[in-house]
Amino acid sequence: MIRIGCVNIDTSHPNSFGTYLQQGQRARYVAVYNDGFRTDEEVAAFMKKFGVEERCRSLDELADKVDVGFIHSCNWSRNLQLAMPFIKKGKPVFIDKPIIGSQTDCLALERLASQGARVFGSSSLRYCREVREFLAKPESERGRIISVLGTVGSDEFNYAVHIVELFGALLGTGAKSCRFVGRGRAQDIVCEHFLVQFAGGATAIYNIVLGPWHPFEVVIMTTKTTFQFRVDTKQLYGSLVDRICDAMENNEACLAPVPALTESVRIMLAGRLSRERQGMPVALADLPVDDPGYDGAAFERDYAARAQATK
Repeated sequence: MIRIGCVNIDTSHPNSFGTYLQQGQRARYVAVYNDGFRTDEEVAAFMKKFGVEERCRSLDELADKVDVGFIHSCNWSRNLQLAMPFIKKGKPVFIDKPIIGSQTDCLALERLASQGARVFGSSSLRYCREVREFLAKPESERGRIISVLGTVGSDEFNYAVHIVELFGALLGTGAKSCRFVGRGRAQDIVCEHFLVQFAGGATAIYNIVLGPWHPFEVVIMTTKTTFQFRVDTKQLYGSLVDRICDAMENNEACLAPVPALTESVRIMLAGRLSRERQGMPVALADLPVDDPGYDGAAFERDYAARAQATK
């Protein structure tokens, strides 16, 4: 049984992951550390629901007691700090999406990985059933991908990164640039459009509706035909959790490597800069190190306020 240490219970994912884990015998949350916005009462309820053995008072203590850390903070600007106790002890750590939110953190995470840190992440859409089924078709049958269109609705980065990571699963690494194309508007709802250019010639377009939730719709145009699917969100978490367990049990490279995860972040950073520059394409290689990126602390404050308001 894989012993998981849970770092913060900010989002809905700890509950979703824990519920899925209870259906099998591969892994369990066994300890928790919480310094996020969730209350002691919420932590106690989480521990009772999933049979968590212990609440730790430090990350070092948590890292000593478990086989792997799962970071579920909604402030991605702290993720590297939260991951370091596990990395220093040679323990693998899963960082929930978005794994990080700035060029500085991308570079730091890549350095850690190059030095041997086992960092897992980030979006469950990389491993969803629909993507696996498409990729299982021989290229001679399905054709080579020319372009992918993806939709998402909620917020600009925290949720939209899902669809960009799905592009990574389909097209691999090699994104060269991202360009803000424009926006549509109806009443007070805005949809923004971004074009990603890949080194091999393929493109990907992601559309983000800001505000209401929208499903993940994907259209894949290949040299032979067009494929379309809507991602079944009811099966998402199991696909990701199973991959993490596979990696822990077999020590296999069955999860996306860190450079693939940071490329997804850089795509969105380039798209954000392109929007600021009135739609000029921004090369991922030209992202400035001092670019502030996406503000995880600001997102956490807003997320916490909304969570408290719905109690």
